This record gives sequence, C-alpha cells and structure tokens, in this order.
Amino acid sequence: MKINAILIANRGEIASRVIRTCQKMGIRSVAVFSDADQDAPFVGEADSAILIGGRRPSESYLDQDQIFRAAALAQVDAIHPGYGFLSENAAFARRCVSEGYIFIGPHAAAIEAMGSKSKAKELMMSHGVPTVPGYQGADQSLDILQKEADRIGYPVLLKATAGGGGKGMRIVHQADEIQAAIAAAKREAQNAFGDDEMIVEKYIASGRHIEFQIFGDQHGQAIHLLERECSIQRRYQKVVEESPSPIMTEELRARMGAAAVNAAKALQYDNAGTVEFIYDDASGDFYFLEVNTRLQVEHPVTEEITGLDLVQMQIESAQGLPLNLSQDQVQLRGYAVEARLYAEDATNQFLPVTGTIQKFVLPAVDGLRVETAITSGSEISIYYDPMIAKLIVWDETRQGAHRKMLYVLRHMVCLGMTTNQDFLRLLFEHPEFSAGQYDTHFIQDKMNLKALEKIDERAQVYAAIATTLQAWSTREKSRTLLRSLPSGWRNNFYENQKMSYTIEEKDIELEYRFSQGVFTFQHGDAKHQVKLKSSTADQLQVQIDGMLHSFTIVRQGSEAYVHHADYGQVHLTKKERFPIKEQEQQQGGYTAPMPSQVISIVVQPGQSVQAGDGLIVLSSMKMENMIEAAEDGIVEEVYVSEGQSIDAGYVLLKMKDGSGIE
Repeated sequence: MKINAILIANRGEIASRVIRTCQKMGIRSVAVFSDADQDAPFVGEADSAILIGGRRPSESYLDQDQIFRAAALAQVDAIHPGYGFLSENAAFARRCVSEGYIFIGPHAAAIEAMGSKSKAKELMMSHGVPTVPGYQGADQSLDILQKEADRIGYPVLLKATAGGGGKGMRIVHQADEIQAAIAAAKREAQNAFGDDEMIVEKYIASGRHIEFQIFGDQHGQAIHLLERECSIQRRYQKVVEESPSPIMTEELRARMGAAAVNAAKALQYDNAGTVEFIYDDASGDFYFLEVNTRLQVEHPVTEEITGLDLVQMQIESAQGLPLNLSQDQVQLRGYAVEARLYAEDATNQFLPVTGTIQKFVLPAVDGLRVETAITSGSEISIYYDPMIAKLIVWDETRQGAHRKMLYVLRHMVCLGMTTNQDFLRLLFEHPEFSAGQYDTHFIQDKMNLKALEKIDERAQVYAAIATTLQAWSTREKSRTLLRSLPSGWRNNFYENQKMSYTIEEKDIELEYRFSQGVFTFQHGDAKHQVKLKSSTADQLQVQIDGMLHSFTIVRQGSEAYVHHADYGQVHLTKKERFPIKEQEQQQGGYTAPMPSQVISIVVQPGQSVQAGDGLIVLSSMKMENMIEAAEDGIVEEVYVSEGQSIDAGYVLLKMKDGSGIE
C-alpha cells in the first residue's frame, strides 16, 4: 500500500505539522478548511485545499460526509485525522477503510476498545497492567456505588466512563458526601455524554501524570518511545509537558515502559498512541489511566529527545511497513519541555478569550521549536480550541531547557489580546517547579495567581511613558506645518503637557515637558528623565533615568498593548478628554463571561428558579459552561436565542426577586 496523497482531516497547527512531513516525504498534502479558517496559515501551506463550509466544527471538521467528498475530489490515498475532532472515532476509521482510504492511525477495534474507561481498565487488568484500585461494574445503583466507595476507602474519585476533560468527575473526601457527589456526577455525565455510567477509584492525593509514547506496526511489533511528564494542568487539561520526567529512574522507566508495551500488545496496536499513568508520590506505585489512540498534542517533546519524526512513522506504519527500530535502539538525548500558549485569562479561572493577535514575534533561541496556527493579524474565534502555539525547547540539561524557555517567555511578543504568557512565565520562575517538585495540583496549590492581577507600578508608568512617546514620535514624523517648533509646543512655558491612561481600572496621570532633546516626565512626586533613542511603527527604544529600555507597542484606537521583556504585557486605555458616560449595568442581568455561542436555554420567562439552578449553556472554544442562578428568583426576560454568537459582557437574561410570590 503506497501513499502518494494525504487528506488532513483537521486544522491549525497539527495540520501544518502533518503538511511538513508530507513535504519531506514527497507526499501530496490536501487540507480542508471551514469558513472560519479561510485565511489560516495551514490552508496556504498545503499543496491544495478544499473548502468544506460552516464555522462550527459540527458543520465542517466533524462532518464525515464533507470530509469524504473532499477526499474523493482530491483523489487521495489516505486520511490523517490529527488529534481531536474525528481522530478517536472508530466509526470514522472504519468508514475510511470501507471507502477505500488508508486511515493513518490505529485500527478501529483498538480505538473502540479504549472508548470506554471501564472496558479499557478490564482489558488492561487481564494483561497484567497495573490499574487503580476501584469499581467498574454493570450495577450502577446508588447503594452499590456507595458500598464500593466505602470499601476502597476515602478519598475516592468518581469518573464518567464515557467522557473526559473533567466532566462527570468528582473527588469525594468522606462518606457523608458520597450520595450527593454521585448524583451530581451522573447528572453532569448524562448531560455531556448521554451516558451516566461511573467508575469509582482510589483517589491519589499527590500524584504525577506520566505518559509513555507507544508505537506499533501491522506485524505484531510494539515499542515505547520514552515518557513525558504532564502533571502541570488546569481544568484537568495539560499546559506544560517535559521529558524525561524529573522523578524518572532507569528502574522505574523499565517497569512503566514494559507496562506501556503490554498495553499496546493487548490492543494489537499498529500506530502511534499514548499510555497514560498516574504515579503515586507517596507509595511510588503507578497505575494505568487510559490509552489515547492518536497522536498527542505534546508529541514534539518526544521527537526532540529521540530525533524521530512520529508523523513519518505513522505514515510508514499505515502503509504496512514494519518498525525500523527496536526497543534497545531508542536513545534518549538531552531534555525537552513544551509550554502551551493559550488565549485564556489565568486570573479568571483560565476561561478562554477571543480577539485578534496584532503582533506575534518570537526571539531567536537555539533549540526553540514553534508549532502554531497563527501569525500577526490572526483572529482567535469562539469556534475552536484557544491554543495559539506550542513552544518547545531542547537543551542538553533540564536546567538549560527551562532557562531557555523562560527567556522565550520573557522576550516573546504576543500583543492584542489576553493570553497565558505571563502565567507561563510565573510558572517557570517558581522554584519548586524548577526543582521538579510538583504534582497534578501544583497550579491550584502552589501558584499565587493573584500576582498576575497586579501589574508592578513601575511597569505601568514605563508603559504609559512608552505609549506617550510613540504617539509623540508618530505625530512628529507626520507634521508638515511649523516644523521649527517642537511637537506639543505651548505659548505658556509653565504648563506641562498631560496624558491620562487607565490600567487595570486605575488611572495613570502623566505630565511631561520636552526641552533640548530630553523629556521630563512626572508621575505623582516622581520625575523621570527620558531620551528617545529610536521609534518605528511598533518598536520603541528609550533611555529612562540612564537605563536603556526596549518596548513593542500595538495601538488600536484608544487601546494600547505594550510589551517589555522585564515587565511582560501591559494593556492601557487612553482616557478621553470628554468621556462617554458608561452604560448603567442592568439590575438583575446575567452576562456572558466570555465570547460564546448559546447552546441551550434551560429556562423561560416567568419561570421560578432557585440559587444554583442552570439558566443557559454557553460554549466557547470546545468548552461548555452552565450559567447558574446566583439567588432565588423569577426569570423576567431572555435576550438571546439558541445558536446565537455573543460577545463577553452581553446580557443574557434578566431576573427579578421572587420573594412574596407564591
């Protein structure tokens, strides 16, 4: 089976990644794209691209009929599903084969076997793979689940068998909480997956998430390609991965690697996959979690430490070629770490945000690899995952890799909207993380996210000075009249020029004067002597009190985004001289916490609700959020409709006090 052309049933950075390997192998690549992705970089990178319409995933990348119409039109031999979307859909894998296309991934039976957490666990147990003590049975009665939880011993973890992403999951610390937790987890699982079956497992209070890359061929061979440490997570989703794991020893790697290969052989695995384990810090034991039957987001970490091209190996295996290396030929070289840059607000429960990346520039660092779906000017929409880029750094040592990553995070420019860049920087500056002393609860237990809410006062003042000088320089370059007079000249010598900005809802007032090539800025009682060294459309170099500083500045009307390597990003709003009175917030109104699409309206006008009741389900970037009632009341008006796309702050509905109404 020879592959000459591949259709990539995916988008963004993973589509770009597959395209690069196709080019290297001399294989024609065909991209598919939605209406929302018409200007995305991957569309132009492929040898050809086909519009499959729609903006939502269900109308495009999840529409199998559209995918197969494109495959027939392009006359491809194979389909690569990437990750997400249809990558772990057994029915899609089978349909590829039935319609005459090679599916670049494991066979459908392996995908199906891992689709249920309970069945996957039973299969692994039968093949000697260590599993977490627990219960996964057909009897799902409240009485049985409670008895099993009591037998296992608290704390226990309730987990939906059909799902992921933290939905249908509850940690129960004591017996009197179990009944309410089971009811809530089942309800959430039913709503999310249409299946409320539960697993009850021993909860590992201090655990590490360690996964092994596995690879199999169609000739019965299976190997592992070392481990990745994935314990740094928020919302049960990974944000940083590194390899080798800081806690790994040769003896532990041998045992975990053997278990991973056993898992692969149990599935007769024939392509790229990942076996995930939880490692108990207290006991040193490890347990099977699941098998991801696809290429992982973090696969570049493995590629960097092994020198292998996993996408090329996928394509070769799908063609029926045997693995061209044995287990003892897998060599570990150096250290690699990956940080995921997301469009999200770390100070607001990591909720995703939307907007436009006005400026995206990365520093030149030896060992830096970037996997991204965006360029300067790219829009981050509500329709897809909020990941902007994966930053991967390789070095001979862990300390070296982390030091380089911190340098990248300090000097990377990503301006125009909120991202987790400053959060990642804070993480890589944390001494316990640097020492490798962390578990899956590190972010919530060890990191002070409130530190991200307060921007250093000096950073605010310097950003305001830089923004003022960039505007001054722009005016100066464009002046055609009275050029002999300095910009901002006034006939009243004693009156300074004034600028006013808002940063984090705080006003910053500046006064300045320009004389003999030097600006004197005053903020409160503090004075700064400033010399403008150079200025371009978005770059500014100034000397403040004798020290040279470089800024990148992007302006959008009255808004300015400023980046400085030492202070991170500062967002300023120029205060208008005659401000428009802000619209009074509607009393009793519930607003969208982020740009979203309305999925479901649970209530209707006139309906009585209690505190905690669901009102409206919103979806943004593959994440659903239920807007709940903050207090008892009556729904007065609903201002949105199902399917509607809305901005952050949009008023969804209005409630009125229900007291006194029977």
